[in-house]
Amino acid sequence: MASLTDLVNLNLSDTTEKIIAEYIWIGGSGLDLRSKARTLSGPVTDPSKLPKWNYDGSSTGQAPGEDSEVILYPQAIFKDPFRRGNNILVICDCYTPAGEPIPTNKRYNAAKIFSNPEVTAEEPWYGIEQEYTLLQKDINWPLGWPAGGFPGPQGPYYCGVGADKSFGRDIVDAHYKACLYAGINISGINGEVMPGQWEFQVGPSVGISSGDQIWVARYILERITEIAGVVVSFDPKPIPGDWNGAGAHCNYSTKSMRNDGGYEVIKSAIEKLKLRHKEHIAAYGEGNERRLTGKHETADINTFSWGVANRGASVRVGRETEQNGKGYFEDRRPASNMDPYVVTSMIAETTIVWKP
Repeated sequence: MASLTDLVNLNLSDTTEKIIAEYIWIGGSGLDLRSKARTLSGPVTDPSKLPKWNYDGSSTGQAPGEDSEVILYPQAIFKDPFRRGNNILVICDCYTPAGEPIPTNKRYNAAKIFSNPEVTAEEPWYGIEQEYTLLQKDINWPLGWPAGGFPGPQGPYYCGVGADKSFGRDIVDAHYKACLYAGINISGINGEVMPGQWEFQVGPSVGISSGDQIWVARYILERITEIAGVVVSFDPKPIPGDWNGAGAHCNYSTKSMRNDGGYEVIKSAIEKLKLRHKEHIAAYGEGNERRLTGKHETADINTFSWGVANRGASVRVGRETEQNGKGYFEDRRPASNMDPYVVTSMIAETTIVWKP
């Protein structure tokens, strides 16, 4: 008799041309990921060749019960690391039957900004550092922490190794490889300052693809933690007190910043970010005021600051960028639960399109 594992790992391409497409979308909270699967007659590599689909928006907080249909528009395709073969993951955004983007569809507006000729000409690159915390499922307490108690103070855990310092490495490594398999431009991982907290980096990615890749990487992480019986939290300050919060630092450059003389362009962009500090903070994730306190490698939420190699600033410029006179900068304000479509497009809009 075949075991459950044997059946889960069946290679469909041995017996059929058909493939499974897992359609992924963002639910009503703006952070919850949803997905469902359908059978397609054969392999597909172009999202425009995929059929639109629908779901019950009244069950995701995105439509009323008496008019509950929401339409999924396929936008990007990734290889499926769970089913493998020719099977795919499909990131979608959500519309009414009349073709209007629903309020939680943040991708639509981001795509408009990224298709602006001024923005396209600048080829905005993003590298996002996504931090997260692994929690024990039944007690909602960080992985590796004693139930209801605390580990030793921060210090040995950042990039630490050993059973008393590193908790959940098997999940992190599985996620790393699954993202590479899927075609996500994941560029690294590391253990974070608070035990049970980790980070992965995605980039460089251009324009709207940055948001697509972060959302699919989050989806893969949710699926892997589901298998492991662990909960992943994107809360920006999961444990109050003398513990680091979780952010999603956004490294950013435009073609002008990467070319000779780019440092002046970077300084001008940072000045624009300063002028719109409040608007950006409002869009950079819920609960961020618990994280941006001026402690634990953060700047105070109410004050904009920037500096070279300063991890206590709102925006950090790397020493190498200063020396080369060109490069990129890091916006350290976004929370771990930020919407990457909102953050990436807003940075591009403020620094390229907006004329103060």
